[in-house]
Amino acid sequence: MTPKTVGLIVFEQMAATELAGPAEAFSRARMPTSNGGQLPCYRVLTLGISTGRCLTECGFIVMPQLDINESPPLDTLIVPGGNGIHDARLSKKMAKWLSRRVPSTRRVAILGSGIYALAATGLLDEHRVAVHWRLAKDVALRFPKLRVTSSSLFVRDGPFCTCAGGTSAIDLSLSLIEEDYGRQIALNLARELLLHSKRSGEQGQYSEPLKFQIESSERFADLAAWILCNLDQNLSVEALAQRACMSPRNFALLFKQAFGTTPAKFVTAARIREAQLRLRVPRNSIESVGASIGFRSTDVFSRTFERLVGIRPCSYRGLTIQQRSRQLRSVRHRRRAFPAVSYEQAA
Repeated sequence: MTPKTVGLIVFEQMAATELAGPAEAFSRARMPTSNGGQLPCYRVLTLGISTGRCLTECGFIVMPQLDINESPPLDTLIVPGGNGIHDARLSKKMAKWLSRRVPSTRRVAILGSGIYALAATGLLDEHRVAVHWRLAKDVALRFPKLRVTSSSLFVRDGPFCTCAGGTSAIDLSLSLIEEDYGRQIALNLARELLLHSKRSGEQGQYSEPLKFQIESSERFADLAAWILCNLDQNLSVEALAQRACMSPRNFALLFKQAFGTTPAKFVTAARIREAQLRLRVPRNSIESVGASIGFRSTDVFSRTFERLVGIRPCSYRGLTIQQRSRQLRSVRHRRRAFPAVSYEQAA
């Protein structure tokens, strides 16, 4: 097996996370052999806008292996973001090189603010792109021909893969590795990197655990995140109150004050939101999804899912992204009863 060549653009004042994250993911990917060995899946190269060393935003010094003009043919080209992308001279040089190189490259991944460099070439016109929520409005104004979304971690449209940047660069990298070598290789790598989960591109940029840690009182911040990470556990009021070192009655009262809903409704809504994500994976059966999030009966799971989402799980999993959005709009009135779920992110 010949490793696929991945090129990472390096420049002054780039985001170190968007260099190190993909570099680690691609360089660690291994294909097991019949004799018990492992073969590298990728050859990772750093390509500098010049051959000089580059200082990242956080102060790391990076020495690129090659100048961009010395780059060999690439299977995958990765363009990170960072404040340096807005330097007019650098941006012009990068855009000129990208215009020549992109057409001969199988796929191009653009991370975070790296979108500015490729969008300037016109190659992304009419393509759907994922942009960091903080940059979405500016990118849409500067490049009106792009179809900008700030609700997804990453998006694949033709040969172009775009992501919000930051840690979503690792999620995108794992998705590309899965595309090349299969789901198991990507999952093994996610486990090696100690990731909590292998996130799909459809997941929102603002995670539910972080949302509740930010918005809830200090007393319940960690508990809410723990619930969302342990949906298969006993999450009764009594069990949660014991974890919070409170009486069930006092716990239920203070929890409702903090979240605007009862513990039972919070847990049910969180479980159904997670079910929506898991049902999108074709390998997951409805029975296994229900059991994995704490439902002992498939029938109870299906009826609860229908009550909150409006359709049965078997129908939901067959919907396209656009159909899920329409389904979301048709059941918005259900939010009042289950405010703990962010349905915009679940759709």
